[in-house]
Amino acid sequence: MDYRPEGCIFSTESNQRMISSYEGLAEAMEKGIILEAKAVLCTSTHDLIVELPCAKGIIPREEGAIGVKEGNTRDIALISRVNKAVCFKVKELALGDNDELIAKLSRKDAQLQCTEEYISKLSAGDIIDAKVTHLEQFGSFVDIGCGIPSLIPIDVMSVSRISHPSDRFKTGQMIKAVVKGNDNGRIYLSHKELLGTWEENACQFRAGETVPGIVRSIENYGIFVELAPNLAGLAEPKEGVHAGQSVSVYIKAIISDKMKIKLIIVDVCSESSEPMPLHYFTDNDRISIWQYSTEGSDKDIRTVFE
Repeated sequence: MDYRPEGCIFSTESNQRMISSYEGLAEAMEKGIILEAKAVLCTSTHDLIVELPCAKGIIPREEGAIGVKEGNTRDIALISRVNKAVCFKVKELALGDNDELIAKLSRKDAQLQCTEEYISKLSAGDIIDAKVTHLEQFGSFVDIGCGIPSLIPIDVMSVSRISHPSDRFKTGQMIKAVVKGNDNGRIYLSHKELLGTWEENACQFRAGETVPGIVRSIENYGIFVELAPNLAGLAEPKEGVHAGQSVSVYIKAIISDKMKIKLIIVDVCSESSEPMPLHYFTDNDRISIWQYSTEGSDKDIRTVFE
C-alpha cells in the first residue's frame, strides 16, 4: 500500500468508487484498505463526522489519531481536520434510524498501519513526500503519511537563511523531505540537501545578467540577496532596502572557489515577496552524502546520512 499524506488519494478513482457505495465500504473493511473522505464536522465531544456519499461516517474521538486515548495527542489534531480530507479504515457498517447507513471509521487504525508498514522502516537518507500542515516560527510541521506529523526545523529548510518558514513554504504545499533519523518511529527531517549544491545552483546564473532576488538580511558590509533557496549573493549597501523585499540584481561576479556571488541591487520591485519555487536536484529515493561546498573552497559544508 502507498502511504501518502492525507488528501493525496481523495480524488483517485478507486477511493471515490469505494466511499460511494455500501459494497465499496464493505470491500475496504474486508481487505483493510485505507480510504479518504472530507471531515465536515467535529462535534462537541470531538467525534469527527465524515462526508460519505452513501452513509454517515463517524470517527469517534478516541479513533481520531494515535495518542488521543492516552492523552499524548491534543484534541486540536481532530478539530483542525474539519473541511479537510482524512484517512480512515472502515470498522463497522450498520443501519441507524430511518435505515440510514452508519459507517464507524478509525483514523487511528490507518495511522497505526502506516506506522508499522512504512514509518518504522524509514532510515537516514530516505527521500519522502510530505505535505505542509502548519507553520510556526521555529519550523514547518508536515504530514509524512496518513496524517502522521513530523517537523522540518527552520534552519534546515534551505541554505539561504529565512526569518520565518512562510518565506519558504505554504500551508498545504506538497514537498520532498529527507530523513535524518528514525528514533523508534519519531522521524527527524531535513530539506536543504534536496535543493542542490552551491555549484548546481550557481551554474544557472552568469556574470552580467540581471535577475530577480529576495532580500534576506541587511548587514553593515552589504545586503544578502537570495537568488535561489540554496544560493545567496552579497550586494553592495543601498539605502531604503529591507529584508523581505523583491528586488532585481545585477551579477557582477561569480567566484566558485570562494563560493561568492557579487551583486548590485538595480531596483526594488515590491515590498513583499512570494516564496521562491522549489527545484529538487535529485530524482532518487535515497541520498547518502551531500557536499554543498565547491571542490576548491576552503569550507567543507556537507551532510552525511548514516
